[in-house]
Amino acid sequence: MNPPHHAPRRRWLRQAATTTLALALPGLASSARAASLNSGPERALAFAHTHTGERLSLVYAVGDHYLNDSLFSLNHFLRDHYSGEQGVMDPRLFDLLHRLRLELGASQNFEVISAYRSPSTNEHLRATRAGGVAKRSLHMDGRAMDIRLPGVPLADLRQAALSLRLGGVGYYPREQFVHVDTGPVRHW
Repeated sequence: MNPPHHAPRRRWLRQAATTTLALALPGLASSARAASLNSGPERALAFAHTHTGERLSLVYAVGDHYLNDSLFSLNHFLRDHYSGEQGVMDPRLFDLLHRLRLELGASQNFEVISAYRSPSTNEHLRATRAGGVAKRSLHMDGRAMDIRLPGVPLADLRQAALSLRLGGVGYYPREQFVHVDTGPVRHW
């Protein structure tokens, strides 16, 4: 068995390989639903991170191709804000957000509350918060984001995400965010 200090590197290499494969073989992921997300030649997103104060606005895909430099910037921007650890975000999550903006007719920046979460951060949050943090959270796989959209009522953001049927949707009105992910279609 390898020493424990190799585990984060192996996890990062596994995630990097998965992203590289997704970028190198975009045709493999083209289903009717994925094709419906690609409405137009360029897909862009804009974010403001509520914990780091950083902002990011970029084109992340053109047609069926994700832009490597943009994905790298997004991975850094959406890093674990507790530890600084960077994960590899699922590009389908960006397509989901892009589609959500189109559905709402919104042009505002998404406010990011949480995106990538390292396993150690996830476990710490589970131990210190009374519920709301899954043991096997999709945040740890770069497949989930907690967001809000200024000027859009939270209930409307939730309803739009539910209507897309592209993954999980969690509604947290007390904390003022909606969770979206690229996992199975479900809601809570």
